Amino acid sequence: MSEKELFEMYSKDVYRTCYYMLHHAQDAEDVCHDVFITVFRQDWQNVEYKKTWLMKITVNHCLNYLKRERTFKQREKKQFLLTPQQTVDPVDTRIEQVEESALWEQWVQELPEKMRSAILLRYMNELSLAEISEILGVPLGTVKSRIYKGVRMLRKKWDQAGKKQQKGEVYNEKYRKSVVSSSEKG
Repeated sequence: MSEKELFEMYSKDVYRTCYYMLHHAQDAEDVCHDVFITVFRQDWQNVEYKKTWLMKITVNHCLNYLKRERTFKQREKKQFLLTPQQTVDPVDTRIEQVEESALWEQWVQELPEKMRSAILLRYMNELSLAEISEILGVPLGTVKSRIYKGVRMLRKKWDQAGKKQQKGEVYNEKYRKSVVSSSEKG
């Protein structure tokens, strides 16, 4: 069997599978094309069950394509959400936001490496716990534990920073009142 015969025999099945998985004709054609390029680069003549083998390659290509698309859409969505809106914030609000983001970055960098990697994969890259487990090569429970502990550490730092700020505000308020009352006396 030649490459042309293989293509003519199975191209409709491969395309149909791609189309039903991707729900878009142009994408199905592109993936179908990629499937046959992959097949022709392999030692396909020695494969006993060609259709089964072809369908497995087809499904894997479709799944990879969908994963790439999902990642692209997530990045696009994240970029949209991170793009500053056209509303004008007061200068002091913007300064506070910059200070908070820098503070958060510092706190995340202070986390132990294992916790930091799990936190960043989960919240910055929006990966599932199973995906993180696979990427880090650790059990799912370990991923959950690292994320939980990392979030607790960040929350603790946030609470401590909030208390320091509140103490400073209370002190400043008391100071302001004492200055005002002493100036009223004089």
